[in-house]
Amino acid sequence: TSVYGGMRGMRWTYNATFVLRRALPGSETRTFTHPSVFEGIRNGADWADPECDPTRIDWADRQARAAIPFEVINGRPVNPCERTRIRYGRGELGHWGEQLCADAIALATDPRGRRWLAMIERADGNGWALPGGYVDPGEDPTRAAIRELAEETGLHLEDETWQALPARYVPDPRASDESWMVTVPSITVLAVRGPEDLPRLVGGDDAKRAAWLRAENLAQLTADVEIRGGQIFTAHRELLTATLNDH
Repeated sequence: TSVYGGMRGMRWTYNATFVLRRALPGSETRTFTHPSVFEGIRNGADWADPECDPTRIDWADRQARAAIPFEVINGRPVNPCERTRIRYGRGELGHWGEQLCADAIALATDPRGRRWLAMIERADGNGWALPGGYVDPGEDPTRAAIRELAEETGLHLEDETWQALPARYVPDPRASDESWMVTVPSITVLAVRGPEDLPRLVGGDDAKRAAWLRAENLAQLTADVEIRGGQIFTAHRELLTATLNDH
């Protein structure tokens, strides 16, 4: 499916791609929904479905809107890409079935071929990740990525040219067989004179801090993260590997 956005200076298209359903080592059948999900429901949080019985959900509508097709068996959604350690329940995620997210890949390059990537250190302790978050109902995924970038780093790139990459499954450790994440990453590349020309980043919203990290390849990015005493968010390693190899 090709989609075109109307934001000035932006033309974006994406095609959904997914992998065969895989079983995680140690996969087992158990039921679990984190207490924070129920707390979110009690507080009326929009990230948590108030419905606790998935068989009462209108799955035809959710399946029609899904970026990656998935099955519903006996009224319960089935993770299309992996079998997790949690068969029933939502794990640590709030929505049943697919939760669509958007991640912003903001790269900067200089005339010497050096490259930097805007990253955030997550406030939840899960390491360094791409700025990103949930796509609101009806929201353009690239607009969501740009919005999240501004909220989490203070970097406003609304007028830059962005390209939406193929939607992809996110191997998030908080997911379950019935609740999972899919992201539509969007990328932009800035031309800078050197490190002194990089726009200032300030961690905000869900970010403990934000920084430009050297990123010619994943090994260099990993080393820069480790120098800062951190690690790369597990769920973003595959996406970062593919992106840094292809761009």
